Order: sequence, then C-alpha cells, then structure tokens
Amino acid sequence: MMGPAHSLSGAAAWLGVGAATAAAGYPMPWPVLVVGALICAGAALAPDLDHKAATISRAFGPVSRWLCEIVDVLSYAVYKATRSKGDPRRSGGHRTLTHTWVWAVLVGAGCSALAITGGRWAVLGILFVHLVLAVEGLLWRAARVSSDVLVWLLGATSAWILAGVLDQPGNGAGWLFAEPGQEYLWLGLPIVLGALVHDIGDALTVSGCPILWPIPIGRKRWYPLGPPKAMRFRAGSWVELKVLMPVFMLLGGLGGAAALNLI
Repeated sequence: MMGPAHSLSGAAAWLGVGAATAAAGYPMPWPVLVVGALICAGAALAPDLDHKAATISRAFGPVSRWLCEIVDVLSYAVYKATRSKGDPRRSGGHRTLTHTWVWAVLVGAGCSALAITGGRWAVLGILFVHLVLAVEGLLWRAARVSSDVLVWLLGATSAWILAGVLDQPGNGAGWLFAEPGQEYLWLGLPIVLGALVHDIGDALTVSGCPILWPIPIGRKRWYPLGPPKAMRFRAGSWVELKVLMPVFMLLGGLGGAAALNLI
C-alpha cells in the first residue's frame, strides 16, 4: 500500500485498541489515545525504510535518505544470508527484514527502552520522529507542497505540547505500566502495532509480505504471506484509494468514539 493508506490504517488500529480497552474496563486517558494514534500512524510508514522512493525516505531530508540506503543494504544482506532454496534471488532489500514481526518487535522494544532510560529528551525524540511521519502520511497533500522545515517545526511543536500534556497527573505517562520508573514504557506498543499493520497492508497487495520470517513455510523462509491472488490488489490502485482508505477512516472514527465512550 501507499503511505497515506498505511498511516490511516495505523491510526485506525490504535483507535480500535482504545475501543477494546474501554470495553474491557480499562479505558485509555484521552492523551494516550490521541498520541498513540499519531505514533501508530507514523510507525505505519517506518517499515518502508528499506525503500529509497518511500515517503519516509523524504521525511527527514538527507538523513532519512542516507538511512534508507543503509537499511536497504542491511536488509538485502540478511535476506541473502538466511534465504532458503525456495526463496527467489533478489537485487535489493525492499519488503524483507523491515517487513517482519521480528523487526516490529525489536524497534518497539528499543523505543520503549529508550523512553524509560533516556528521560524526557528521548521521549521528545520518539514523538518528534513519529509525528513528522504522521504528518507526512495523514496530511500528505499539504506536506508535499510545504517545506520540510515547516513539517519538522510542526512535529517538534506538537511533540513538546503533547509530552507536556502526558506528563500531567492522570494523563497517561504511566498508563498500563504504573511502577516508578516505567513512565512511557507503553510508547513501544503503538510502534509495534503500526509496523505490523503496515505489513498486513502490504500482504494484501500482489507481492505479499514475509511477516513470519524467520519461520519457514514450505521451502521458503521469506514466504510472502497474503490472501488468494484473486483478492490482492496493486499498491495505489482504486481498491486502496476508493475502498480501503474510506473504510479505515470510518473504522477509526468508530473506534475513537467508542474509546471515548461517545457511542
């Protein structure tokens, strides 16, 4: 799928989690719901860090382009080192390492560890990166015609304000993990969810997605999971733009309303 659909699906997924926790009797504070949805929307773009033409490669100027090149090389090296006889030969690393559950869990766990060990500035950094990505994905038309600096300023300002809101008592810094020193440990959850939602979205396209690596399926270790071929579509096709994106918006709205006990 393309960036806007990935971001919408990520936000909708977190709002759905908010609805589920509210139904289970553990409602999220509204700042956690909002910040988590934005982080998840941004994290849903991150697996394409292995693709030089992806939205994330443009999000942070030369830094993200350089990082994309490194991740592409790393992903390709891991693919070559772990491929089975049934896996095809490739010329690049797109839709390999960063499109697996292993990558999603490692990145989410790393962000959680950074948040609880690095203090406020680490939290601000995590928020800044994912809010910039959320702007690039959710507001992609405006972001394309704006300068990168304006998008970065919006991300930085939003990160500062939202972190201040979360720091207020009862607003969610200690949501889910209430022990002293565990504030913001939950930040890794929307990051994991966003990456997995991205992978599921890509699995719906014609190429599939090797989400389960390194678990072998048949003769392949990088098995491209997906529905039957007749149910798949091409990225950017009318199915994605005219069907899936409106569905994500509707589900996100319903999930958010349910999470806030409005319905």
